[in-house]
Amino acid sequence: VQIGNSNRTTHATESNDTSSRSHAICQISLKDTKNGKLQGKLSLIDLAGSERGADTKSHNKQRRMEGAEINKSLLALKECIRALDSGESHVPYRASKLTLVLKDSFTRSTARTVMIATVSPGASHADHTLNTLRYADRVKENKVTDLYSLKRGSGGSRSGEIS
Repeated sequence: VQIGNSNRTTHATESNDTSSRSHAICQISLKDTKNGKLQGKLSLIDLAGSERGADTKSHNKQRRMEGAEINKSLLALKECIRALDSGESHVPYRASKLTLVLKDSFTRSTARTVMIATVSPGASHADHTLNTLRYADRVKENKVTDLYSLKRGSGGSRSGEIS
């Protein structure tokens, strides 16, 4: 974890002196030692916060590109959640590396999702806080169907959890 975190890029922004410029993903797989079968997987994801163009006006081109990539992957995650929530047959997991990594978390009826949302109490950040809470609420209300159950004709579903 320390090695991964040390490789993570941070830079000062108008909002934060040490803003994450990427998402961090740590996955721990539990396998049966006898047959190598996957018994479980724990995915810990620290999402970099979204950035608005107005918040990055004094950034150089590199910072603006990083912000655009962060926003692109967050939008892809939001689109996957929206597609699952509305029962669409196509879920755009391939839209970003983040959503490809998280696909199992959304497609298995045995998966459990917990989202911890960090928000600011300051009035100047009210719009960011509201957007974060809306995003967390969508995850909480998300109903996921096990794709394997669909193929067999039964549709198991569960709701996400939020802390």
